[in-house]
Amino acid sequence: MRRLAGKVALVTGAASGIGAACARRFAEEGASVAAFDLAAPGGPLWQATGEAAPAVHVELGDVRDDARVAEAVAAVRAKLGRVDVLLNAAGVAGGGPVHLIEPAEWDRVLDVNLRGTFLFSRHVLPVMLAQGSGSIVNLASVEGIEGFEGGSAYNASKGAVMILTRNMAIDYGRRGIRVNAICPGFIETPMLQGLLDNEALTGVADAIREAHQLGRFGRADEVANAALFLASDEASFVTGVALPVDGGYTAGHRFGIARLMGLE
Repeated sequence: MRRLAGKVALVTGAASGIGAACARRFAEEGASVAAFDLAAPGGPLWQATGEAAPAVHVELGDVRDDARVAEAVAAVRAKLGRVDVLLNAAGVAGGGPVHLIEPAEWDRVLDVNLRGTFLFSRHVLPVMLAQGSGSIVNLASVEGIEGFEGGSAYNASKGAVMILTRNMAIDYGRRGIRVNAICPGFIETPMLQGLLDNEALTGVADAIREAHQLGRFGRADEVANAALFLASDEASFVTGVALPVDGGYTAGHRFGIARLMGLE
């Protein structure tokens, strides 16, 4: 039995990266998927070997635009009848030391990562309240759990997503709505590649990779598997959680002692 059979899942940031992987995974598990992004979904994450991309209802727009978000949610409800799962995956990178970051850049990052999560939740929650059920999964980050040098705006936005997640879990749990967050480590996506291609970060990629206790970057499908669990009824008693999917990035630090114990 497919875990999201008969359910409707709305995924933001669904055109690429983690959002695309989650949308595809939800579709594989039987969900009717509505995808929202600035661009239409496409590319390798939407095409498995020998298969066509899963059918989706596509809405284009900017997660920062309240009126457009309201229109998109209304259109999804009109076409698909309900919204059982909301995955807020739309996000952008950005930051720098606080004394150097421009206010416009700060606002851009916070608006996409935090305001976008708020706006979609704001417009989907009345649908879920009317249904008496729903699951919201927000994409936070390990950088919302602990600091990362130069990550001011991004880290602040993801830390805020985590506490917003917990607050919504408190507010809506008695109405049958679960709200959880996923905190990915560094995942092989176009966003990460764009950061690592920055000449100023030459040589940093290996250090970041090694900070994960599994010794590698994560894959988008590994985050999608966690999102599937939180979205599904298998997580029926899970709410208010910020789940690291990080290869041990937030577990602690390595200083070479494991090597002395013969564990490397």
